[in-house]
Amino acid sequence: MEHSVLFAGKAIGAGLAMIGALGGGIGIGLSVGGAVQAMGRNPDFASTIQTNMILGVAFAEAVAIYALVVSLIILFVL
Repeated sequence: MEHSVLFAGKAIGAGLAMIGALGGGIGIGLSVGGAVQAMGRNPDFASTIQTNMILGVAFAEAVAIYALVVSLIILFVL
């Protein structure tokens, strides 16, 4: 009984930790959407915009990876 309650708590905690991945997905979508619009409006600066977009995607993806790592630590280490 106690083991199943502990496992349920771990599963709920890991699920709550993965809410951070939602923020990463929204950030990537906004970053890429804005960059595509900017490239469409001003194609001369497409390379500069693309470089900045890739940096933004990398930072937003890092947040989602941190959320995944915390979730896995909750499930398998604690």
